[in-house]
Amino acid sequence: MPSINQALRHFDLPRLEARLLLAQVTGLSHAAMVSAAHDELSAEQWQAFSALAARRLAGEPVAYLLGAREFYGREFAVTPAVLIPRPETEHLVEATLAKVGRMRPARVVDLGTGSGIIACTLALEAPQWQVAAVDLSADALQVARGNAARLGAQVAFHHGSWLAPLPAGERFDAIVSNPPYIEQHDHHLDEGDVRFEPRMALTDENDGLDCLRAIVAAAPARLLPGGWLLLEHGYDQGAACRALLVYAGFVQVATLPDLAGNDRVTLGQLA
Repeated sequence: MPSINQALRHFDLPRLEARLLLAQVTGLSHAAMVSAAHDELSAEQWQAFSALAARRLAGEPVAYLLGAREFYGREFAVTPAVLIPRPETEHLVEATLAKVGRMRPARVVDLGTGSGIIACTLALEAPQWQVAAVDLSADALQVARGNAARLGAQVAFHHGSWLAPLPAGERFDAIVSNPPYIEQHDHHLDEGDVRFEPRMALTDENDGLDCLRAIVAAAPARLLPGGWLLLEHGYDQGAACRALLVYAGFVQVATLPDLAGNDRVTLGQLA
């Protein structure tokens, strides 16, 4: 069997990816792999590593192969039932914490929670908040519930479409969402990691604004006076989202950029 060093060089993978996959198989840290660089893998380890490497070479995302991805300093389990967490979504979390105020009691709901990264992070960063989360996918909710349990996040999960499964008359200090916003014919849907992610979490099968329209239209009836609506969206959708919020009667409407300078989060306050 090859040594650890030989295994890392065997496949045409970036060294970091090879190291992550080998760590998954062996349970060794990076430092331990360096120390044991000339140790041979067992037949079972080599077989498992080869299988993971083949899947990665076929394009399968590393996050799905490892079953986890870091978000806001915490590790979240991910499966092909949920989107892979992306650092851009941290801007949505930070904006929500800033607008609502993490030190005061508040009621917040995350629509289309997926793996639960937004809801769980908000619950952990603002322990005085009551956080709810909704998703149409039962498989996604299973992942989200597992993440909440493992991280100790107190989140009330609901199965259904947007605000519909929440108790009638319940109102919130903030509604947050990272909904499907990719236009149905966008070439990115057929490229890279996105090819393996759940399509229903990526696109509305229309112009990319259908879900955003639905959430904005329903939000005023579910927000407390002065409550906030915060939405993640595509880099070219800032103007459209601002127009939707203004038309729905929101004030202090603004779009925040991500670290690349692209429009990423649009927010507004209920007058």
